[in-house]
Amino acid sequence: MFNGVGGALPARFRRARVLIVGCGDVGLRSARLLAGRVRLLALTSSPERVAALRAHGITPLVGDLDVPGSLQRLAGLADRVLHLAPPPSEGLTDWRRDPRSRALAAALARRRAPVALVYGSTSGVYGDCAGARVDETRPPAPATPRAWRRWDAEQQWRLWGRRTGARVSVLRIPGIYAADRDGGPAQRLLRGTPVLRPEDDVYTNHIHADDLARACALALWRGRPQRVVNVCDDTELKMGDYFDLVADRLGLPRPPRIPREGAERHLPLMVLSFMNESRRLVNRRLREELRLRLRYPTVAHGLVARPTAV
Repeated sequence: MFNGVGGALPARFRRARVLIVGCGDVGLRSARLLAGRVRLLALTSSPERVAALRAHGITPLVGDLDVPGSLQRLAGLADRVLHLAPPPSEGLTDWRRDPRSRALAAALARRRAPVALVYGSTSGVYGDCAGARVDETRPPAPATPRAWRRWDAEQQWRLWGRRTGARVSVLRIPGIYAADRDGGPAQRLLRGTPVLRPEDDVYTNHIHADDLARACALALWRGRPQRVVNVCDDTELKMGDYFDLVADRLGLPRPPRIPREGAERHLPLMVLSFMNESRRLVNRRLREELRLRLRYPTVAHGLVARPTAV
């Protein structure tokens, strides 16, 4: 299934209609895996993206999550949905005050709910785990507004799945990287952003963008109902060691090390929030339930890889 991920796509699924909501970098990588096997559609709020989506073999649907009326055309349209759009950038949890999610959920369930919906969340919902190994049975303890919003969205989409009969898969995603992906670690190294000294450092988790796209595609068919899956590789590195590895591979200076005390004077709040959380994700469900064979099992593999078609 999907370029050697494991088996052929059953004939009865080959013209299924897959809707991508939030078709950015990972959405496009997922679309390339599915191209020719399903009919691809993508919701976009930018008319300027219509031509680019068509060039990828995707039928664009112009609509805005902030404008409920523009979502009416989604009713009964998709057999399966890949939802990668983020929740609102403000607030904490209350889904009832989030017209974006409420409108999308209502539109998708009208007439005929999709068979499956895959929701891209964040591993940040676990909060700080003091470096412990973390599987999906660990109770979430979000510590930032961003993580709270994701945790709330996870719960509501799973409830929606129970109400409608749709099979909802929640993918908890850590740091995404790839050589051809914007905003990668190289930019941070070039800015000279410091990291914590070893005795203060935290474990961080990663997934290559191509492997994440495979997980998204597989979850559309293999995800269990209302199930959470950690989507991460096998790397066990502290953050500073990770950036040292990236620097060495790219021939860049290693980042400076600073103590945790006083770090707020040197680091943006977003970066600092990541340095306040330490965990080692366990990916057993990814391997055993989605049956994903990682192309890049560690960041050491992914950092030396040249960009390729997924």
